[in-house]
Amino acid sequence: MLIKKPEDIKSSEITDEKAYLNRRLFMRGAVLAASTAATGLLYRSLTASSRRTTTEEATAVESAPTPSLSIEGEKLTSLEAITHYNNFYEFSTSKQAVAEKAEGFISRPWTISVEGLVNKPKIFDIDDLIKLNPPEDRVYRLRCVEGWSMVIPWLGFPLAALLKQVEPNSAARFVEFTTLLDPDRMPNQRTSVLDWPYVEGLRLDEALHPLTLLAVGLYGKTLPPQNGAPLRLVVPWKYGFKSIKSIVKIRLVEDQPPTTWNDQAPGEYGFYSNVNPQVDHPRWSQKRERRIGEFGQRDTLLFNGYADEVAGLYEGMDLKVYY
Repeated sequence: MLIKKPEDIKSSEITDEKAYLNRRLFMRGAVLAASTAATGLLYRSLTASSRRTTTEEATAVESAPTPSLSIEGEKLTSLEAITHYNNFYEFSTSKQAVAEKAEGFISRPWTISVEGLVNKPKIFDIDDLIKLNPPEDRVYRLRCVEGWSMVIPWLGFPLAALLKQVEPNSAARFVEFTTLLDPDRMPNQRTSVLDWPYVEGLRLDEALHPLTLLAVGLYGKTLPPQNGAPLRLVVPWKYGFKSIKSIVKIRLVEDQPPTTWNDQAPGEYGFYSNVNPQVDHPRWSQKRERRIGEFGQRDTLLFNGYADEVAGLYEGMDLKVYY
């Protein structure tokens, strides 16, 4: 893992993804299957750099740092791919369409409520939160459950830093996260493809782990709407859908909270959702992955390559049961 803290990135510069009724479950599975089927076509498009960009997008890509070797000889995924290959159902179920649908999304003003089993509950303004927690640059692998992966240079701060500011009490065991619910700004929330708002959760020890990040940017720039502006979770050893976007509420609770995909399809998506090549999704293998920007496939790593850092969190647990 490569962690950098560039002095030239100031916090003041950061301004600007028992079943339900059979029909609903079938529709949701069909949407996900269609999304997965489209992955190969879009992957080839991104690899060949064939997508046309607007002048503004091209300028952003050109002004971003040139992708270079990062972790263990792996290249950073291009800014173009990171910002135009997105799972964010609040805007669209099509990865190709999210960036366009999210264009113009307003992320200021924005507040995040941190509440529940804490001694000092507080509502944070996003810019004040960034001033309190100066972001640092972290390069992490991202592995999606559909079988594709990226290497992303995030800009953010440890979730632990925020939680310590509100002082979790002795009864807190889990952390629950909630995405913005606003169909006017997130138009696909008018559909029933998921039950809105999107919710996720971690055990408290997972949330406090040094690798767990609250991201406010990528490639040294403000987080784009399609990537979860203005604040998203990044848990690099778990599948990407655990890294909830556009967070408005963080709540500490005693009992394991419900999570969106575990509720929608409990036989396919578990609460833990750790990257584990030995536990297949019911509809596809997790042993191999396709790195966006590369041809061919590579082996999927246990805990997405972060086993040395996080395996101890799950000592004694059967990871095929607690998937």
